[in-house]
Amino acid sequence: MTGYDLVVRSRRTVTPDGERAASVAVRDGRIVAIGAYDDALAAAEDIDLRDLALLPGLVDTHVHVNEPGRTHWEGFASATRAAAAGGVTTIVDMPLNSLPPTVTVDALDAKLRAAAGQCHVDVGFWGGAVPGNVKDLRPLHDRGVFGFKCFLSPSGVEEFPPLSPSEVRSALTELAGFDGLMVVHAEDPALLAEPVGPTYREFVDSRPGAAERSAVEQVIRLARETGTRVHILHVSSADCLEPLAAAQAEGVRVTAETCPHYLTLAAEQVPEGDTAYKCCPPIRSAANRDRLWDGLASGVLSCVVSDHSPSPADLKVPSFAAAWGGIASLQLGLPAVWTEASRRGHGLADVVRWMSTQPAAMAHISRKGAIKVGNDADLVAFDPTGVNTVDAARLHHKNPVTPYHGHLLKGAVLTTWLRGRPADGVPHGTFLFGEQ
Repeated sequence: MTGYDLVVRSRRTVTPDGERAASVAVRDGRIVAIGAYDDALAAAEDIDLRDLALLPGLVDTHVHVNEPGRTHWEGFASATRAAAAGGVTTIVDMPLNSLPPTVTVDALDAKLRAAAGQCHVDVGFWGGAVPGNVKDLRPLHDRGVFGFKCFLSPSGVEEFPPLSPSEVRSALTELAGFDGLMVVHAEDPALLAEPVGPTYREFVDSRPGAAERSAVEQVIRLARETGTRVHILHVSSADCLEPLAAAQAEGVRVTAETCPHYLTLAAEQVPEGDTAYKCCPPIRSAANRDRLWDGLASGVLSCVVSDHSPSPADLKVPSFAAAWGGIASLQLGLPAVWTEASRRGHGLADVVRWMSTQPAAMAHISRKGAIKVGNDADLVAFDPTGVNTVDAARLHHKNPVTPYHGHLLKGAVLTTWLRGRPADGVPHGTFLFGEQ
């Protein structure tokens, strides 16, 4: 066997060793060789990107698909089509806001049935940890979820209630028995309040950075006591960086992520009444944003993932006190982050590490996250100099609501390959399951 199914060449191939000129050879959906840019290789298809970049497919471990149950908010067909258009070849679906939430094996099976035949990218699943379902955690793990999500404060949907500190300890103790992973929405409910009015400032004041830091400190203490792996979701407050850095230096098994909207948007720029910008925890100040970038550069924050949490436009009423909180951005994460990262002196290798390699490593998703021999041939042709103005109506998200509407973003996804096949509108994604 000397021929390949596909060869993709680029003078800007981003590999684990950095950016270099290379050819990537694919057979049976896997990367089987990486050679010099001008290697003579026999292949059914040979594509030369020249000076366009070749990236590994992104891995987005924080996506709310919402199907079944709230499929009018989003669904597997629309979400995964948007993912592919944005250079994301793997998503991990959150256990809410679907109905039923993924807190039992039966609920996971219902989600698998709903998603079957619809997926344009590969899809894995988180389970949920809610009051009373400790007995369901091991069966869900054995069924292949990549870990479990819990809230410390109300989630916004009544069918997915938060855990008390004692319930978090019980769940972590259970997970420690099989080296499971808990991913945590960390806001301390004791430090949250109802907004006193409809403005953005009043909304941010109701969810202060101190609530995030307090919750992160609680989770770190419990992780230290139980030895369980924990991951802090969507860090918006840079005040969390200090306890996270100290815990990581101590050897506590804690990692953390942030999101494109916290890295690219700022509270000072939020138009009053434009609740497409509302999310929990909230977008904070430009000075806070700078500190989050420092957290990425230092490695305290390891992942950048979307927290794609869409809703219909009628739930985004023009009151920050009353509107649904969630950012829709699955298709836009790569250009949004690249726009700001390149301005701050970061390279494509940094973006790939934050948005592909480290999310895959955090969730223990094998064969994803890097252009290397043996991995799935999930590849992205990316023009780092392309410029586009976002038109929400032209995105593949089910509902045309995003705070990026009208924003000028740098970088364009030209082609996405999933296991060596173009993501060309025909669903050929597969389900991914965690290793037992």
